[in-house]
Amino acid sequence: MPFKVAVMPSKHHRTDLFRDAGMDVIEGPSSTTEEMIELLKDADGALISTLPLTTREVLEASPKLKVVSRLGVGVDSIDIDAATELGVLVCNVPGVNTTEVADHAVAMLLALTRRLYDTIKTTRAGQWSENPRLTGEYQETVRRIAGHTVGIIGFGNIGKAFATRIRGFGPEKILAADPYVSQTTADLYGVQMVDLDTLLRESDYMTVHTSATAETFHIIDADAFSKMKPTALIVNCARGPLIDETALQVALKSGQIEAAALDVTETEPVDAESPLLQIPNLILTPHVAGYSPKFLEECPILQAGSVINVLTGTKPNGLANPEVIKTIAVMRASGNAGRWEGVPDFSTALQV
Repeated sequence: MPFKVAVMPSKHHRTDLFRDAGMDVIEGPSSTTEEMIELLKDADGALISTLPLTTREVLEASPKLKVVSRLGVGVDSIDIDAATELGVLVCNVPGVNTTEVADHAVAMLLALTRRLYDTIKTTRAGQWSENPRLTGEYQETVRRIAGHTVGIIGFGNIGKAFATRIRGFGPEKILAADPYVSQTTADLYGVQMVDLDTLLRESDYMTVHTSATAETFHIIDADAFSKMKPTALIVNCARGPLIDETALQVALKSGQIEAAALDVTETEPVDAESPLLQIPNLILTPHVAGYSPKFLEECPILQAGSVINVLTGTKPNGLANPEVIKTIAVMRASGNAGRWEGVPDFSTALQV
């Protein structure tokens, strides 16, 4: 009997790859947890999205499920602990949109330093000729990156890519805070590793590139804003929950920091009545940092490839919960392979 792969609706998914591999494709609505359970209940693999969340409830209701694969890098919408405990691989596509996110973060920082949003909007409204005083204000407040300190919170692939790009603008120094990266590694990028408090105090411009975990939830909170310079600018193109939005609103409105730019928010999409949209020194884009035509061409192939690889006994393109290898080994050794019955043993291939 062929494997069944559940696919959440998306025009970008490459369902043809599953059919070419001799697998059956199950498609259906999945906007609620109940619909997602119905879609996944008989599936061996699944292509999933950010919403609805892939919770323990969903995973426990899917006894045949062996692998879930998500578009892009993030896996924060999946209960990783539950998946690992149940023997389900969680796959992503690391590095597939590093370029896009790093570019967007630089663009957001430039938009803040050069006040692009304000100047474009008022120029289009005829203010260049009608309000020369406003133009004078812009001339006195646009800023350069050269000679300033740039801080990077989270120095993984995207943080490194951002550092490579921003060096060309001539900052006085680039700082990074990441407890899992050594100074030896940072030296390759001309970056100085410091603790988070030092980065917050010394940076003129900051960008956030850490993953969303319990450890990093609201890593930028009221206490963090209190340590920043009043002229500080902060960019977040990573995950919304990294910044406490209530504290951010206070910091922006009170002048505790100068401005911010977000591509991600704690709740997405942002409600049309959200107070975030009324803050003049906050720029928002709709979670587009990781996207480009090239990303949308390449990522679905790699995403589908992970499911096909796992079900045929080879290594996926990205594995977010490598601890699951041990869980599956124990299941097989017990004589009751469960959901993995009939699937080739790929434990050696999955060692990373």
